[in-house]
Amino acid sequence: MPAPSNGLKAAMQDGRPLIGLWLAMADAYAAEIAGRAGFDWLVIDGEHGPNDVRSIMRQLQVLEGLPVEVAVRAPIGETWVIKQLLDIGARTILVPMVDCAEQAEELVRATRYPPAGVRGVGAAIARASFFNTVPDYVPTANAEVCLLVQAESRAAMEDLERIAAVEGVDGVFIGPADLAADMGLLGQADAPEVRAMVEKAIRTIRAAGKAAGILTLDETVTRHYRDVGANLLAVGTDVTTFSAALRGLASSFTGRDGGGGSSSSY
Repeated sequence: MPAPSNGLKAAMQDGRPLIGLWLAMADAYAAEIAGRAGFDWLVIDGEHGPNDVRSIMRQLQVLEGLPVEVAVRAPIGETWVIKQLLDIGARTILVPMVDCAEQAEELVRATRYPPAGVRGVGAAIARASFFNTVPDYVPTANAEVCLLVQAESRAAMEDLERIAAVEGVDGVFIGPADLAADMGLLGQADAPEVRAMVEKAIRTIRAAGKAAGILTLDETVTRHYRDVGANLLAVGTDVTTFSAALRGLASSFTGRDGGGGSSSSY
């Protein structure tokens, strides 16, 4: 029996838009609700969500078998972190702050067993192999790992062609908020200069034959980037959706505005 197939990796290959949601509540109950909502894919956020290995694993467990694909965003692109996420059952890894092709190459190696990489072989005690009940997990796992890297700096934009060309990188996710900050436009992810750079990046990624991803919180902006060519479209987050719904409900009865707001791009 081989490693479980990666449906997200397979779906990305046909280039059609895939609609996703960011999970930052770090809560399995909320994750299961999202998993039954009809999205194509979800991201469990280990970078900005208050997650640890156990909370990520619990969310992977409740999402197992539901009609949705799941990616896990690592808090940082370190080999030991990626090893733990793969061993608890993540098949798609999203790594933030990837600035050059050499960094992307190291991340590919972190996700692969030798001789293609440096992933430690401990599948017999790991959830990834369902605790050694998938006998052919180790020799087949490399083919089912999906690696997405985030380009969210001026340095990444300058090296984007090389990053997208790295074998083993399945897609590149643009981070407009961090990109804007690096451009000296903190909090202005929708500034014309940022949008122009994002549009160029999407075209560069797709020209390399890779999936191009982005998260925005504005439907008009999302549809625009879809039309430009982005095909991994995260259209919201559980936190912002829940917060906005509660504020709206409270306001409808109290007349008070709970305040707050957010940038349209994450």
